[in-house]
Amino acid sequence: MKSYFPSESSAGFSLPTKYKEKISTLPKHHGWRVNADFYHYQGFWCYSFFLEGIMKSQQHFQAQSGDIILSSAPKTGTTWLKALTFAIVTRHHFDDSTNPLLTTVPHECVPFPKLPLLATHLPYTSLPNSIMSSHCKIVYICREPKDAFISLWHFICKLAPQEEEHVPLEAALDMFCKGISQYGPYWDHVLGYWKASLECPERVLFLKYEDLKSDTLHYIKTLADFMGCPFSLEEESEGVVQKIMNLCSFETLSNLKVNKTGMHRSTTPLATKNDVYFRKGNVGDWKNHLTDEMVHRVDQITEQKFSGTGLMFLQP
Repeated sequence: MKSYFPSESSAGFSLPTKYKEKISTLPKHHGWRVNADFYHYQGFWCYSFFLEGIMKSQQHFQAQSGDIILSSAPKTGTTWLKALTFAIVTRHHFDDSTNPLLTTVPHECVPFPKLPLLATHLPYTSLPNSIMSSHCKIVYICREPKDAFISLWHFICKLAPQEEEHVPLEAALDMFCKGISQYGPYWDHVLGYWKASLECPERVLFLKYEDLKSDTLHYIKTLADFMGCPFSLEEESEGVVQKIMNLCSFETLSNLKVNKTGMHRSTTPLATKNDVYFRKGNVGDWKNHLTDEMVHRVDQITEQKFSGTGLMFLQP
């Protein structure tokens, strides 16, 4: 029996005391929200209510060889990747009017009954052992670090209740640069999957949000090929790839009623308005928020971390 994945699945629910006891012994640091501490576990930072689910999945999740794991650090293209992969894999199951993406936020389409798509924010080195031993495929998406930070900061601010004071941009950036962010350090998260994609390109597909934005049609076909469901010449001539691109575009998804007014995890303690997953979807929005000094600090870390790895992000 396959255990539920991703790692956040048990967040907000009661789990065995052994997990709570282990978490209580971990190093901690104040998080990006009031009264919510980060805990340091296996080299990354995470809130306790997610860590319980992570520990459970690491022990019990059983991956199958046909599974496709969608992975990302938070707010680096997760919603878009889920929508695209779901639309690609299910294109023979639904027509233009019945696709669940029209009535369901992408985060509730992945996972989906009888589909091999699963998702996680876990760093590569902390994935359940069964993922490594099963040889299932992994699709990873990342984003230029400054944009990743700005998107995450806005997301955290939107999640906070109106009466809760938001973490100042300067304070959040300081923690981000020190590696203290959800599933961070961000640079380590990216590098883990980058190195895995170089070592096993047949198993790990590494995508950049910026590349996906600049040539979406090409990368939709790349995703389909990698996942083992390539488009036929007939499908391409009939505009199927274009239809998927249009359906999953930021403009389409953000304007759907479900994503304007609906709730994700509506029956759980972590209920979230769907509209917080859709802000701008632009490349280079960091220019509207960061000072030259902030930009220099992040770029310097990026250069140091990625030096000699072959990984680089073009500046807009």
